[in-house]
Order: sequence, then structure tokens, then C-alpha cells
Amino acid sequence: MSSEVAARRDAKKLVRSPSGLRMVPEHRAFGSPFGLEEPQWVPDKECPRCMQCDAKFDFLTRKHHCRRCGKCFCDKCCGQKVPLRRMCFVDPVRQCAECALVSHKEAEFYDKQLKVLLSGATFLVTLGDTEKPETMVCRLSANQRYLLLEGDSRHEIEIARISAVQVLTEGFPAGGGNVRATGMSLQYAAPGAEGTTQLKLTAGEDASASRRQSTAWLAAMHKATKLLYESRDQ
Repeated sequence: MSSEVAARRDAKKLVRSPSGLRMVPEHRAFGSPFGLEEPQWVPDKECPRCMQCDAKFDFLTRKHHCRRCGKCFCDKCCGQKVPLRRMCFVDPVRQCAECALVSHKEAEFYDKQLKVLLSGATFLVTLGDTEKPETMVCRLSANQRYLLLEGDSRHEIEIARISAVQVLTEGFPAGGGNVRATGMSLQYAAPGAEGTTQLKLTAGEDASASRRQSTAWLAAMHKATKLLYESRDQ
């Protein structure tokens, strides 16, 4: 991929929506697969009362819309301003208590696990029907749209095309031992191909820093795929 194409895929612009300032991709097609669209606000005329505590709106009790769910609340039920990275807001935005809790949990992914995915880790990679695994560095692309595999060969897998994920583990939880992630199996739809293709990532056997990095990467990727499935359902 040329640097010009990569720059175009990663380009962003600042836009103002009714909910606040957002830093969004220059081209909509290059948006993060983990992102969420802004919700339609419940029309003011349809919510004479708070949708949480049922307080009646009047001159003193003003109504506010949660920027994540779009529902209508009083200030007491929708007074928190919380970062909402999945909608690309620049500043924290007003959210109801339920949505604020979800956004707080997602912040860990953006503040910690996303950095792990972007940094990458080394795995033995088996792609499709290939018999011999290849040592490759796996990382998430800067625009979060692709899983990049780089070794003697190079591959790009579009995150949105991943249909199934299974974490491979070892250990004996029934006997009280710890379960350890050893790899991951992904099913994805390759462009122009019928059916799905399997990608298997296996961490090295040593107990080095590389192994610890691979284990952390697997945990972060598992969280990323959970967010991916959630965004598809919304």
C-alpha cells in the first residue's frame, strides 16, 4: 500500500454535531468498525417526563438528551459528562447513568488495550489450508480497520469481515489451576472468496517478554471482537 493511500485512509476532520465536536474520518468508508453512530434523539414533544425517574419537565426541571442512547432525562438522571470514544467525541459528553457506566468500561479498551493491538505481537500464523505456520507480527492498523500480518509474506484482514473468534487456552480450571491463553482462531470472509477462511495465531512456548506481549495482545483482541459484535447489533 502506498503512503498516499494509507494517509487517505487515516485522514480525519473535525465536525460539529448537535451533541458536540467530533473527530471523524475524512471518508466515511474508512471509519472504525468499533464505532457507533449518533442516536436519533427522542423528540421533545414525546417526552414530557424524565424517562428514568418520571419527573415532570417544567421551567425549573429541564430536559436533557443522553448522547449515547438519545433518550430524554432530567439533570439528576443525566448529569454526568463522560468520554464517548466510540462516537469520536472530542470532549466528554452528557450521558445517562446506564450509558455512562458502559462508556466508562469501554474507556479501558481505548486507553489500554487498543495501544496493545496497535503495537502488535509475534505469533506462529496458519492461514487457510497452509500446512506450515509462519512467524509473523500481528497488529491492528492505525485506522482500526485491518488486522495486519507481516513476516516473509504480508496479509491484510478487514476487521469487519471477521465472523467468529475462539480463544485457544491451556490449563485445568476444574482442578483449580489457571487457564492461559495460547492462541486464537478467527473465521473471516476474504474478498472474492466463497465461504470463510480460518486464521490461527499461536503464541510462542517460551516465558519471555515476547510471550507475555502475545498473551496481552490476545486478550485485547478478544475484547476488540466483543465490541465489534456489539456495534453490529446497534
